[in-house]
Amino acid sequence: MTTRPRSPGALRRTLTAVTAGALALAGAVALPASPARADATTSGDVIANLWSYNWDSVASECTDVLGPNGYGAVWVAPPAESLKQTNYYWWDVYQPYSYELSGRFGTAAEFASMVTACHSAGVKVYTDAVINHTAAQTGTGYNGTTITDKYDTPDWDPDDYHTSAECNDSDMIIDDWSNLAEIQNCELLGLPDLETEDDDVRSGIAAFLNKQIALGVDGFRVDAAKHMPVADLDAIRAKLRDTTSGAEPYVFQEVYPGSTPAASDYYPVGDVLDFTYASRVKSAFQGNVSDLESLPTSGVLPPANSVSFVTNHDTERNGLHMSYKDGDTYRLANVFQLAYKWSTPTVYSGFEFSSSDQAPPNSAGFVTDTNCSGGWYCLQRDTAVTGMVKWHNAVGAEAVTNWATKSSSVIGFGRGTAGYVAINNGSSAATYTFATGMADGTYANVTDNGATTVTVSGGNATLTIPAKSAIAFYDGEFTPCDTSCEEPGDGTDMTFNVTATTVWGTNVFVVGSIAALGSWNPADAIPLSSASYPTWSKRVVVPKSTAFEFKYLKKDGSGNVTWESGTNRSYTTGTSGGYTSTDTWK
Repeated sequence: MTTRPRSPGALRRTLTAVTAGALALAGAVALPASPARADATTSGDVIANLWSYNWDSVASECTDVLGPNGYGAVWVAPPAESLKQTNYYWWDVYQPYSYELSGRFGTAAEFASMVTACHSAGVKVYTDAVINHTAAQTGTGYNGTTITDKYDTPDWDPDDYHTSAECNDSDMIIDDWSNLAEIQNCELLGLPDLETEDDDVRSGIAAFLNKQIALGVDGFRVDAAKHMPVADLDAIRAKLRDTTSGAEPYVFQEVYPGSTPAASDYYPVGDVLDFTYASRVKSAFQGNVSDLESLPTSGVLPPANSVSFVTNHDTERNGLHMSYKDGDTYRLANVFQLAYKWSTPTVYSGFEFSSSDQAPPNSAGFVTDTNCSGGWYCLQRDTAVTGMVKWHNAVGAEAVTNWATKSSSVIGFGRGTAGYVAINNGSSAATYTFATGMADGTYANVTDNGATTVTVSGGNATLTIPAKSAIAFYDGEFTPCDTSCEEPGDGTDMTFNVTATTVWGTNVFVVGSIAALGSWNPADAIPLSSASYPTWSKRVVVPKSTAFEFKYLKKDGSGNVTWESGTNRSYTTGTSGGYTSTDTWK
C-alpha cells in the first residue's frame, strides 16, 4: 500500500480503464399530424429517474422505451457495493461498502452492458454518486465485502474521515442545522464523513467516478452535496476525465433546503435539484393549479442552474412531495412539468410501497427485474408522459405564451407557436375555448397517443378535457408510442375502483388469480390509491383476452389482512384496452 503522512487509504485504488462504445442515436418513424416542424423523437434533455431498477431492466427500458420516445438521459441508483441487511431496506444502497461496481443491482459486467445499451438507444447515463460518506453499519456487502470497523473499509482508512475534533462534537452527530461547519464536518445519521478537504481523499473519490466514466457514464447526481464544501466538490470535479463522447461529465446536486448552505453556493459545481419547485407543484395540484402562473416568482431556483422534479425516493416517502399514490393527479403534475418552460425536467419511477423503509422487489436482497404489471410504478411508460416528452422536445426553447386560467382547476398555455397544452385538475370534464396562437389545422393529441385530434380554427381550439387529464398538441410530426407504453407486451390497461371506508393506517389492495394481481398472495397484492377517498383506485396492466378472478383486501399498519366477503369477482379482458371495474367493498 502506498503511504503518505495522512490518510493512506485513498491511494489504494487501482483503476482499469474500459473503453465504451460510441454513442449512437436511435431513429424513429414519424406519423404526419400537421406540417412538419421538427422530429420530436430525437433525444432531448428529459431525464428518466429509474430509481432502484436493476441494470438489466434499465438496459431494456433504454432500448424499448426511453430511446424511442425521446428521453435524453436515464438516472440510475448508486452502483457501488453497499450494506446488505436482513430486511434489505432501500436505503442500504446509500451506505457504500466498497467502490466495486458489482452490487445490489447487478454485476459490473451488467452495469457496463447497460451503459452501452443506453448509449445505443441515444440515452445518456447518470449515476447516483454517494461520495460524502460510507456505511454506518458493519456487516457484509452485496459483493461479499466484510466490514468490522466502519472507519476501515477497502477504500478508506480511519484517518480519511472527519473526527470529533473537526466536528467539534463528541458524538459526531449533526445537532445544529444552522451551523455550516457542523453540517459539513459531522456525521449525517451516523454515516462516517469523508475528509473531502484532503487531496488524496478527493483523488480517491475521483478515481471511483472516473472508473464509471471510462465505462461510458455521462454524469452524476451528487448525493448529500450540502454536506460537502463547495471547494471540495469543485476540486473533485476538476479531477474528472471527459466522457467517452468527449464532453465534461454533467453534474447535478442534492442540496436539501435549509438555513445553510444556500443552493446558489453550489452553482459553480453544477446544477441543483429544485425541492421548492416540487413543493410548489404539489401545492398547486392539491389546491389551485391556477397558482402555477406565478411559479417563476414563487421562490424556485433559476432555470439555468436547476433540475426540476415532482418527487424523488426520499420525498415520496416522507410526504414532502407527491407520489404515485396520488394517482392521476401525480401523472398530471408531470404533464405540467414537461410542458412548462423552466429547467431540466425529471420523470421519477420507482417501486410501490406500503411502508417507508420497504425494500424493492428482490431475491435475497438483489433487486429483481422490473415488472410494470405489479410492484413497480412505471411512469416513464405512461402514454400521456411519453407523449409529453415528445411535446417537450418539439417545442424546444419557445417561451410560455397565451396563458389562460379558466378556473382554479383548468389552465392552458402555449409555447410560442410551437405547441399548446390544456390541463384539467378537476373531478369532472371541462369544456373551454383556448386562444392557442397556433396555425389553423388538425393536430394529434399527444396525451392519448394520438387517438384523438384537435382542430384549430382562427387560432382557437374548443377542447373538452377529461377529469384529471390534459390535451396537448404541437406543430410537428408525432410518433405514437408502440407496445412499450402503458400496455407492454400482451398487456392491457385496467383500472380498479372500489369504494371502501377505512381507519387511519389501513390501506386497500386488489389481489387475484393472475400474476399481474399477485396470484392470490396477499403479500403481492396491488396497493390502491386513496387520492379520491373513499374511492380507492389503481391502473394495472393485465393480460389481454384473459378471464380472471379477483378480490379486494385491507391491510392495517401491522400487516394484518382483512378480505372482503362474498364470492370472488370475475372479469374477462378483450383485445383492446381501457377496462374499468367499479366496485363497492362487500
